[in-house]
Amino acid sequence: MTVVGPFGDSVRDPALEAELQAGLTAVEAGLIEATKSDVPFITETAQHLVRAGGKRFRPLLLLLAARFGDPEAPGVVPAAVVVELTHLATLYHDDIMDEAEVRRGVPSANARWSNSVAVLTGDFLFSRASSIVADLGPEAVRIQAEAFERLVTGQIQETAGPRPGEDPIAHHLEVIAGKTGSLIAVAGRMGAMMSGAPEPVVHTLAQYGERIGVAFQLADDVLDIASDGRESGKTPGTDLREGVPTLPVLRLRQLARDGGSPADKELCALLDGDLTDDARHAEALERLRAHPALELARRDALSFAERARRTLDPLPDVPARRALADLCDVVADRTA
Repeated sequence: MTVVGPFGDSVRDPALEAELQAGLTAVEAGLIEATKSDVPFITETAQHLVRAGGKRFRPLLLLLAARFGDPEAPGVVPAAVVVELTHLATLYHDDIMDEAEVRRGVPSANARWSNSVAVLTGDFLFSRASSIVADLGPEAVRIQAEAFERLVTGQIQETAGPRPGEDPIAHHLEVIAGKTGSLIAVAGRMGAMMSGAPEPVVHTLAQYGERIGVAFQLADDVLDIASDGRESGKTPGTDLREGVPTLPVLRLRQLARDGGSPADKELCALLDGDLTDDARHAEALERLRAHPALELARRDALSFAERARRTLDPLPDVPARRALADLCDVVADRTA
């Protein structure tokens, strides 16, 4: 069993592994080139998170999707660069909204410089992604624009919160599908489309991308509570401190509403308090780590991963399909 990618994604075919590694190397070079500017300071800020590393999950998925057509087609690597640049841009903006101090194990751009520098750097990355995608054709531009709309819509929905009477968990899943699933769906769709794969395959891989994207975000929800920070590259409990709803917290609140124990209600009251206080934050994190709500959230993540796996059923049984199925197992590993 060989391994590719920083997830430790299992790839059973040595030839496929070598080709994916070559593709990721080309994507990395493309990211460095795309983040250069005539202004040295912009180059420094734009390459801050590129050079910090990261999972490169979206480019990896796109390269795997391209295996269902011609993986050497000229639009494949640029499309992967576009998807990752767009993702990186959202990270700069997310860290401002979350007031995060750490991203990918390094100081966030807003912490190192300022909110203004971070937001403008994110805008710079969006502009570079738009420039590259324009060379890929009008259909690629439309796909990118629709995904960007869904990203923004998801963020606004998260900021606004659920409507009166709306199930908070259903709302959370809709937010994740927009904020996270939409761009990963683009990775599956663009990889297949740029490689010339048949339209039914393009549709299947887009659907798979959205479902595995939701699964990975739910896994991140679990990691925000359960991780020590090394896996996520973020300070544990960042979302918890900022009052961002995550699935373990929503599951806890659901249990408390549906006849939960006094301890459940007490923990909800703690979460409703001031979690910028370090002692209260540490107590809330410790109690959530021991609460059954965390296990329920783990099961939800695994359920979405299994749905993603079943989406692959119509595809031919080739090494790329098996690698995509193995990505579903990574969700289990991350939430363990």
